Amino acid sequence: MNEMRSVRVDGARLAYTELGAPAAEPVVLLHGYPANHRCWRHQLPALAESRRVLALDWLGWGRSERRTDLRFDYDTEVARLGRALDALGVEACDLVGHDYGGFLALGFAQRNPARVRRLAILNSRAHRTFTPTWYAIFSAVSLLGRGPLGPLLPVAKLNRLGMARTGAIDRETLDDYLGWMSTKDGARWLLHFFSHYRVSARKDLADALGEIRCPTAIVWGTPDTYLSTTIATELAAGIPRAELTLVEGGGHFVMEKAPEAVSRALEHLLTREL
Repeated sequence: MNEMRSVRVDGARLAYTELGAPAAEPVVLLHGYPANHRCWRHQLPALAESRRVLALDWLGWGRSERRTDLRFDYDTEVARLGRALDALGVEACDLVGHDYGGFLALGFAQRNPARVRRLAILNSRAHRTFTPTWYAIFSAVSLLGRGPLGPLLPVAKLNRLGMARTGAIDRETLDDYLGWMSTKDGARWLLHFFSHYRVSARKDLADALGEIRCPTAIVWGTPDTYLSTTIATELAAGIPRAELTLVEGGGHFVMEKAPEAVSRALEHLLTREL
């Protein structure tokens, strides 16, 4: 496990790990739900050979602080990413996001084009949303998280069962991702997060895909229980400089199930001219 560092963002502690030469161009890695920086463990060494790599535990996840007095709606989270980069001393970077991290990265790249040199989105709801089954599940969690029945939801157990079925994540890593959810404070924060989370597709993000002008990689593991591959093909068609890499058998947690393919795709992105 790499040593963790931290900065303050919106008054809360945001944890991260950093590899590579401090003077090298920065690459920022954003994990998805419900993981943490550890999901990039297979890619970190290769990327750090040429870059300063910062893998974050996004606020509320992993070793970062979980504050229920902060907002976690989409616009706040996207703006918070800019404040996180400020705290890390990063003016512009190559930005890589999986799942929820890709959702934030897409909005950030559209709203802050000067700060994103290259962009990668991996198996993310991005401008759309989930498959019907998971749309219903996440909609219910979001709705119940805003009401008195929220504490009855077995969110940690459901996440553990779903992730264990992939066969790509060992028990130790699952414990690292999910253990905090079983604590009283962790469960309280998770419901607070979902009370702000909205599942509907984002027409504003879809309409602005063509405004992303930086080199972009769409890396997509198939099949994905949660997300249709149509999202990937729409991203690749809508973003002018996007390249699509489909990783057969990679599944939703593609960085963990097909690590070499993801590393190759990201290393290729970092060689593309601006």
